[in-house]
Amino acid sequence: MESLSVDLDAQRSVAALLLKPADAAACFVFAHGAGAGMNHPFMDNVAKALFDRRVATLRYQFPSMEARARRPDPPAVAQAAVRAAVDAARQRCPDTRLIAGGKSFGGRMTSQAQAASALPNVGGLVFFGFPLHASGKPSTDRASHLSRISIPMLFLQGGKDKLAELPLIRIVTEKLGSGATLHVINEADHSLHVPGRSGRTDADVINQMADVVVDWLRKQFMR
Repeated sequence: MESLSVDLDAQRSVAALLLKPADAAACFVFAHGAGAGMNHPFMDNVAKALFDRRVATLRYQFPSMEARARRPDPPAVAQAAVRAAVDAARQRCPDTRLIAGGKSFGGRMTSQAQAASALPNVGGLVFFGFPLHASGKPSTDRASHLSRISIPMLFLQGGKDKLAELPLIRIVTEKLGSGATLHVINEADHSLHVPGRSGRTDADVINQMADVVVDWLRKQFMR
């Protein structure tokens, strides 16, 4: 694990963590959710599971998390952080395929950045729990920008996610066509946590998702 500083502009920087196997097949620029930073156990465990499968990760803090603010950054600020992190990953992994995305808010901000202007050298997006709507307010409005994205997208969604009702996320991904892949984690919530009655642990789910990411990478980029 290598600790980094990612420059946002001449005055500001945020912390980042690079976990890179010697023979990395890809590097995932991995953004955290709105309520927990890059050191959250979910982020750490996903990064380790991907490392074991020859996928590097560059995790980074959004400015609001770095400042311990109560509210997440406005989209423009968050998207600028995404771009800075992608640039840092390009420098640290110059000969490695880049993908980007993240958990919930982090994935959504990455997708908005890509929709606004293509992220340099990023070949695909991965979302861990795309936040399609607010809890109790089902809608697909937050997905309207996804149609402007031309690179492959992988959606890893909990079957019981209250921020992305399953019928709605299915509609969204079906409309996006062959560029979007949806993988549903049965009984998982928005945090991709599964109840004990499922017969699986959260570690089982993380390993399942890591396998899905690697399989998706192979199908999309390693034919």
